[in-house]
Amino acid sequence: MRYLIAFGGNLPVLGKSVGGNLQSAVAELERNAGRIIARSGVYRSPAFPPGAGPDYRNGALMLDSSLDAADLLAEMHKTEASHGRVRRERWGARSVDLDLIAAGSIVTPDRATWIRWYELPPERQTAERPESLILPHPRLQDRSFVLVPLMEIAPEWRHPVLGRTVAEMHADLTEEDRRSVVLLGDPGCQ
Repeated sequence: MRYLIAFGGNLPVLGKSVGGNLQSAVAELERNAGRIIARSGVYRSPAFPPGAGPDYRNGALMLDSSLDAADLLAEMHKTEASHGRVRRERWGARSVDLDLIAAGSIVTPDRATWIRWYELPPERQTAERPESLILPHPRLQDRSFVLVPLMEIAPEWRHPVLGRTVAEMHADLTEEDRRSVVLLGDPGCQ
């Protein structure tokens, strides 16, 4: 299965810079979960939500894996934990964040549940958490820090519910949102 994964972080930890920690986490994920097919450069983006901490370093990768989505997510959580991630608050500052964005054209757990989370009002998004994995990520079309890196590696990937490509969703972002995500360099960028 081909997966799209967003990675990011904004806190140095374990004696490593944010970039060094991300590089190590991505390498560990590849060792334990599959083969990286493509990886974007590293970008700087404002913390989300605004004021949630220092600017982030973000990127995206495409992973070929024999793991199913639930097992891959479990492996991603192990990788986050081994790189200093502590889950205290939703959308808080973090050393490493690995988000499973999509699994090919799979919609899980089902289309109705996906639509419910897609339509969830912003004020409820911070308070509610899904009980199971929801794919594609129900907020990916709104997040410049995900779409800008995805443009490098998967511009033609088509959302199985919205019917739009990454390139089309990227074009829907405001110019301000697109410009807020600044390329820092290649994947090894610190």
